[in-house]
Amino acid sequence: MCRNIRLLHNFDPPATDEEIRASALQYVRKVSGVTNPSRANVEAFDRAVEEITAIATRLIREELTTSAPPRSREVEAERAKERGRQRDERMRKKVLAELEGA
Repeated sequence: MCRNIRLLHNFDPPATDEEIRASALQYVRKVSGVTNPSRANVEAFDRAVEEITAIATRLIREELTTSAPPRSREVEAERAKERGRQRDERMRKKVLAELEGA
């Protein structure tokens, strides 16, 4: 449910409006527990997404500061893939150890 909630600050190129909105949408889905709101709640849901998008945009683009150099999307993607590979390897080892012990 939270796949699109990503680190968005201090990237080169900067986060796009679409990335920020996707993260806001996922956040609202997570806190509300609703993927698709009912007709009775769609207005409140959409308003929450728009408000969170505006807040996140202001935070990321105007208010946060850093002296660190901007991160590379490609480098961060490769790091995430490596973390995934390591997590898969740990899980394989764990399952194999459980099977051998059973």
